[in-house]
Amino acid sequence: MSASRPTYTFLGPEGTFTEAALMQVPDAADAIRVPSSNVNTALDKVRDGSADAAMVPIENSVEGGVTATLDAIATGQELRIIREALVPISFVLVARPGTDISQIRRVSTHGHAWAQCRLWMDAHIPGAEYIPGSSTAAAAMGLLEDDAHYDAAICAPIVAAEQPGLHVLAENIGDNPGAVTRFVLVGRPGVLPARTGADKTTVVVPLPEDRPGALMEILDQFATRGVNLSRIESRPTGQYLGHYFFSIDADGHVADARVADALAGLHRISPATRFLGSYGRADAQSPVVAPHTSDEAFQAAHAWVGDILAADSLGSEMTVNASPTA
Repeated sequence: MSASRPTYTFLGPEGTFTEAALMQVPDAADAIRVPSSNVNTALDKVRDGSADAAMVPIENSVEGGVTATLDAIATGQELRIIREALVPISFVLVARPGTDISQIRRVSTHGHAWAQCRLWMDAHIPGAEYIPGSSTAAAAMGLLEDDAHYDAAICAPIVAAEQPGLHVLAENIGDNPGAVTRFVLVGRPGVLPARTGADKTTVVVPLPEDRPGALMEILDQFATRGVNLSRIESRPTGQYLGHYFFSIDADGHVADARVADALAGLHRISPATRFLGSYGRADAQSPVVAPHTSDEAFQAAHAWVGDILAADSLGSEMTVNASPTA
């Protein structure tokens, strides 16, 4: 790994939406960029030090959370989310030159891309078999191999534009033209990104026990402190049926008093809570903070309690000093 240039890994090969997200990082153009075949491999490169950070997808506006990322980042050696990036998503259907759309029987792409194009596929190629791909770009590049076992692929327009061996059969095939995928840059624990005023905090909270009100107890830690949640998803821990953890995005930075207090409350009821990072929001939207949950309100409340304790301590000391001696 170069001492002067950072090394970033991303869900590859080149031409994926994940690489497009990585290129939003200020120093990515001059960095060493290493594609990874899947999310786990990318995060393992960060954990073992062969990469400084990894860009991976975490949420889609159509399909919700990317389960591979949610699961991989929730376990193993701790990692930190450094920043996030938003990428508008559009898809094209590609095949080898000379292939007609009527000849398509098997189509490969990433699972999230397939989910976002299902209606178009049902309308134009009903009955087509889906062949899972590690990424949209990998599926498209696979068509160029002699032993390709599918007829077409769904990928990003840039992949088709850069590969003369691919022919675009249809453009803008996504079911939702406003689809956006959120990506996160993940590194090893270190200095937290500075508070910007428009931040997000991500945590993983195991359900302490499966009983009535257990989830409400977790949510109350945020609600009573005025912390809004922008995402909450349950994922199985894999230990046994019915055992879950919650992946949560909260508005605010851990340096905000209301967020810090909420995280402390979470840790009291679920000591295995994992902090995944506080970082600036890609959309730069600042949260609405009620006056009674502002930093100033928390400081004033702590000062008030401190004054009570100080006065009580002083009163007790005066009582002891005023007591008659034998």
